[in-house]
Amino acid sequence: METPRNRLKLQKILRPVLAWVIALMFFFPIFWMVLTSFKTDADAVKPEFLFMFTPTLDNYLNRTDKYDYWRFASNSVITSVFATIFTLFVGVPAAYAMAFDPSRHTKDILVWMLSTKMLPAAAVLYPMTFLTKNFLGIFDTHFLVVLVLSLINLPIIIWMLFTYFKEIPKEIIEAAKMDGTTAWSEIRHIVLPLAWGGLASTALLCFIFCWNEAYWTVRLTTIDAATLSKLIEGNRAPEGLFFGRLSAVSTAAVGPIVVLGWFCQKQLVRGLTFGAVK
Repeated sequence: METPRNRLKLQKILRPVLAWVIALMFFFPIFWMVLTSFKTDADAVKPEFLFMFTPTLDNYLNRTDKYDYWRFASNSVITSVFATIFTLFVGVPAAYAMAFDPSRHTKDILVWMLSTKMLPAAAVLYPMTFLTKNFLGIFDTHFLVVLVLSLINLPIIIWMLFTYFKEIPKEIIEAAKMDGTTAWSEIRHIVLPLAWGGLASTALLCFIFCWNEAYWTVRLTTIDAATLSKLIEGNRAPEGLFFGRLSAVSTAAVGPIVVLGWFCQKQLVRGLTFGAVK
């Protein structure tokens, strides 16, 4: 008969094993991508496992006009940084107003903003392309990419900031208003310092979302403002996929964001659990 003590011992054994199995399932695609990046395109399609091949650095060293990593990476950095700044610039005042000066329509507005994320991106692709090319003349520009990335991430960012701001006692804001403090001074000297951890995690998540965005950055750019997503997509040809170069470019694209996430994992977890769930 199984005793509670034996059951507890079994749980102590099974839980770490299950955790390792799940972790390996998530890590294996990344490991295989990195491994494939050291293969030639011919070796990448062969059923060779692990290190049963001759490693090569050609996929990382070969550079052409269409395969210039640093040009695409700089575009990714520029668009992600400025999109994050602009999103916070708009999201902080909006979340502040909804958190500390709500109306009877505040909840409806929050739900409406979140519902915009349910709109299929393909439904507005043609109007966006037509307008930006023929009327606005901003197709394939950093301004367009920054604007689009900001708008698609703004609902989630406002929700997260709204959650953080709601945790600040209203008595502090009311006392500041009684002293004649302006709304900008409240945000700058009271709200942001008290919610600095939440603001940092929100900015980090916004940057990651912008960096990982592929659908719009691929379809609204060609050369000038093309990001790493466009570089990855460029390894597709009528004769097939160049898996060796594709894996090398993908590794170089996800590498910086993986390192950033590793060093900022505490802020990421806090942002996901407290900002996005509540």
